[in-house]
Amino acid sequence: MRSKQGGTDSRSSAWLAENGAVAALVVLVIALSLLSSDFLSLTNLLNVGVQAAVTAILAFGSTFVIVTGGIDLSVGSVAALSAITLAWTATEGGLPWPAAVVLSLATGVACGLVNAVLIAYGKLPPFIATLAMLGIARGLALVISQGSPISMPEAVSHLGDTVGRFLPIPVLVMLVMGVVAAIILNRTFPGRAMYAIGGNEEAARLSGIKVSRIKLITYALSGAFAAVAGVVLASRLASAQPQAAAGYELDAIAAVVIGGASLSGGKGRALGTLVGALILAVLRNGLNLLSVSAFWQQVVIGVVIALAVLVDTLRRRGTN
Repeated sequence: MRSKQGGTDSRSSAWLAENGAVAALVVLVIALSLLSSDFLSLTNLLNVGVQAAVTAILAFGSTFVIVTGGIDLSVGSVAALSAITLAWTATEGGLPWPAAVVLSLATGVACGLVNAVLIAYGKLPPFIATLAMLGIARGLALVISQGSPISMPEAVSHLGDTVGRFLPIPVLVMLVMGVVAAIILNRTFPGRAMYAIGGNEEAARLSGIKVSRIKLITYALSGAFAAVAGVVLASRLASAQPQAAAGYELDAIAAVVIGGASLSGGKGRALGTLVGALILAVLRNGLNLLSVSAFWQQVVIGVVIALAVLVDTLRRRGTN
């Protein structure tokens, strides 16, 4: 009987370790629905999805990086630069908006590749390389825009609309990007190689994985996802703003960690990242509905992030 009970307990612990973020999201939704009658309204739930969209898209890109054991602090600035590139080339540059969108995505990929070259070949720590890119991308966004917002092409601004009467396009883009991230991580060789590098980079190298090449792919993907997030954010605002997405890189990293990824690498899922982004959005939305001060909201979010990292640390100690 004890062995059965022990087996049940171990399975329960394993389930909680893998799905703790989902359980936390369910508890949070139940608690907020009891505290506020407005929380479960369709309008409010769709609003939560829209609020989560940009953070989630950024976080999907950050998931690739964190799985390899790296970090990307530049995604917020790259998002702003990519949106500014799109808006400027489509207005001042006179490019057709589809070409401007492609150039925007290329900007994100280029920023990611620069990060990867500095890290993989220049041997800079990811923190330093991406911190430098944070400043460079934000500075370029300010230079190109002269510090002023630039109107988005009307066709691209429709990304902030809804499909039919209910489904916001930013939520749809978020779900599509989540599926893309999950497929890359679980169904492709680069995705499996990311986990191997995060688990043990030297062992991955000895097993024949071209670590530097995989890092190029990883950071390029992070830049591409950041560009998509920047375009979605700019479409919601109907303009590209050089200071947009400031601080979003921290929310993206927080979403990945809350979703169950390990900052030491080798662990992380696209679904967990989505849940982490939703937890942050639900928390902020619920605290707003409860009229909690914005100052205290920062305290609560900080505590949640600290607890998520603490749980990850304790989990890793338990497996050693």
